[in-house]
Amino acid sequence: MTFQKSDEESASFDVADLRREYTRGGLRRRDLTDEPLALFERWFRQACDARLADPNAMCVATVDEQGQPYQRIVLLKHYDEKGLVFYTNLGSRKARQLAHNARISLLFPWHMLERQVIVLGTAERLPALDVLKYFHRRPKDSQIGAWVSQQSSRISARGILESKFLELKQKFQNGEVPLPDFWGGYRVTIDSMEFWQGGEHRLHDRFLYQRQPDGWQIDRLAP
Repeated sequence: MTFQKSDEESASFDVADLRREYTRGGLRRRDLTDEPLALFERWFRQACDARLADPNAMCVATVDEQGQPYQRIVLLKHYDEKGLVFYTNLGSRKARQLAHNARISLLFPWHMLERQVIVLGTAERLPALDVLKYFHRRPKDSQIGAWVSQQSSRISARGILESKFLELKQKFQNGEVPLPDFWGGYRVTIDSMEFWQGGEHRLHDRFLYQRQPDGWQIDRLAP
């Protein structure tokens, strides 16, 4: 189907003309930390302090068996020196793809701060005890929601989900919601982490941390 724009619409809107200057500040080598997680934590806390919507939202990229990349937004739930953690349905498309290829990319798009962080690494399943501890920290309705959805499967109508949710809410109203055996988590070990800070005249600042046997190699990248 082809959508026709009026001459007035065509004259007033052109995606190629959407641009702005990035003026919030640069990123210099003196601002860097010896290892990337410390700088990530600083930026993450600043994103939280700036009251960005969903500062822990990250775009998670995986690849299927045919080499087709897929991306989706997932919420970061923990990070430490071991890596970055998220949770998901183990029957989901992302989980199936990670079972085939554990290489993964994460992107944090902190647009309002004119920043982004890219993580490359490997995803590994979390131990069941770690998953259980987090599952019972979730609101009860979210726990029930995990039981309702066979993520990425085809459904005929939203009403199916809503009916199942109400059925399970009634079932578990007076008791603890058990952990589904098809729900789990992943820890992404960090092989590299790139920090991007917008700059004037498109002269952005980019620094890449790459893991080496004896520490981290840090390089400035051209914008």
